[in-house]
Amino acid sequence: MQISATLLGENGTTMIKTRKDFPCPFEEYSCRVLPDWIDANGHMNIALYGVVFDRGNYAASDALDLGEDYVERAQHGVFAAETHILYFRELHLDDLIRVRTQTESVDDKRLHFAHEIYHCKTSERAAAQEIMYLHVNLKTRRVAPFLDDVRAGIAEAAKAHEQLPVPEWCGRRIVSARTPSTPSFQRASAP
Repeated sequence: MQISATLLGENGTTMIKTRKDFPCPFEEYSCRVLPDWIDANGHMNIALYGVVFDRGNYAASDALDLGEDYVERAQHGVFAAETHILYFRELHLDDLIRVRTQTESVDDKRLHFAHEIYHCKTSERAAAQEIMYLHVNLKTRRVAPFLDDVRAGIAEAAKAHEQLPVPEWCGRRIVSARTPSTPSFQRASAP
């Protein structure tokens, strides 16, 4: 997906050009909830939240020079290793929404993003996604350190985002009455 300069095009999407500065927080992607996104319950379908988060992620990745140009030029990219989504409020047809992204942590091979979808009119948070990306050499299909030409920009963005509070929902896990208090990998190794 190439991020280009347009303002609320036919499908209600706002996209940007690749940029060197990384706002704090990053809020450069917005769109409208489309008719095809509405499910039998009369609200945005669960699968489409993932699409919106992904489009916000593409905007943030392009701004960090990790977009399609990087993939083509460097034969490296980022792969999702783990993601968690929380849903806070319904979204309905034609709602204008935006994705807010902050960089939670970065190391030589990982990029941890926290994304939130907000309703533009009410400023209410509709959903949140925590996602861990691994930097991958696309020739070997193995995890590899970020290349020097992007490492400094990623580090600068992470440093700027350190001033933002860690969202209260980051690091959560699904807990039910059947969830053991000790992780299963520890229980399984006990005698």
